[in-house]
Amino acid sequence: MEAMPANPAPTLEPSALPAPRDGIAGAAPYGAPQLEVAHALNVNENPYGPSPELAAAIGAAVTEAAVGLNRYPDREALGLRTELGEFLAAESGIPAPEGHAVWPANGSNEVMHQLLLAYGGPGRTALGFTPHYSMYPEYARDTYTDWVTAERGPAPDFALTAEAVTAAIAAHHPSIVVLTSPNNPTGTALELEVVEAAAAALAPSRGLLVVDEAYGEFRRDGVPSALTLLPRHPNLVVTRTMSKAFALAGARLGYLVADPAIVDTVRVVRLPYHLSAVTQAVARTALAHREELLGKVALLRTERDALAAHLRSRGHEVAPSDANFILFRSFTDRDAVFEALLARSVLVRAVGPAGWLRVSLGTAEDNAAFRTALEEADPR
Repeated sequence: MEAMPANPAPTLEPSALPAPRDGIAGAAPYGAPQLEVAHALNVNENPYGPSPELAAAIGAAVTEAAVGLNRYPDREALGLRTELGEFLAAESGIPAPEGHAVWPANGSNEVMHQLLLAYGGPGRTALGFTPHYSMYPEYARDTYTDWVTAERGPAPDFALTAEAVTAAIAAHHPSIVVLTSPNNPTGTALELEVVEAAAAALAPSRGLLVVDEAYGEFRRDGVPSALTLLPRHPNLVVTRTMSKAFALAGARLGYLVADPAIVDTVRVVRLPYHLSAVTQAVARTALAHREELLGKVALLRTERDALAAHLRSRGHEVAPSDANFILFRSFTDRDAVFEALLARSVLVRAVGPAGWLRVSLGTAEDNAAFRTALEEADPR
């Protein structure tokens, strides 16, 4: 007997499609361009990936984890959390945070999203300082948190002062304040007095202060981490990532350090088994080989300072950077310069204030190609 044809799915008219909630309709998803170019210098990646030996070690750890993939992963990931705390003790010169004071997730993006789920929401406000990372307002939108901003100081430093931050807190009465050090896209690091002033100003209203240190490992010698302030300020959270200095952008592992009570609150809103066994295995192997993965940080700092000096010698205005990228002002229309660089297979980012471009640090070859292309794309 001949089989009956399946009923085709009805074609809906656009007007019959489900309506997204307010704030989502017409919005574009976040995403920097992912293009096939010779020199991708647009998303602040570490250009030096794991060695073949380390890749083999990661592969072995993943293979071991794969044997148990029929079971759910370790929901609390306490082994990983403890090892992250041990790394921070060595990196920032602080007493090792206990595992219960550390919380990992799928990139610091998920960490931030969880923080706003837990401490934001309807009727609550989060405050940031422009220019800032473009995802912050999207975390707020997704969690029904009002997002407000105040301005950073003028170019090229884009500095924040304790007075400016406390004035903004007094004006907006936020439940959450997000500070970034080093700041994306400017590269600006914060003085600890700014962090302390913000934490103190938020304390009477039981507000949360988040210091995003995604690029913290690239800061200059002598620039302290906000981690050193955690014992004095129970409303402070410091976030980090393994995407940048650890060269693990593809692994998606970020984490926060805070009072254990804050970690417990975040655990309430996390999705079940949110961190896969594979991710945990990769991260723990990377931490065990951190000397190799972090071995290029000093080189990237040197390359950063040399490239900044070169841009200044050409007459560009350059923001002082403690990160693995540089924000600089183009001589002519930045979109035209961006396209001219792209035509030469150099991809940078048109982000931040009008007229400015951001270039990530690459290999010596990448950086040389950028210099040459910029001479042609943006002549004086």
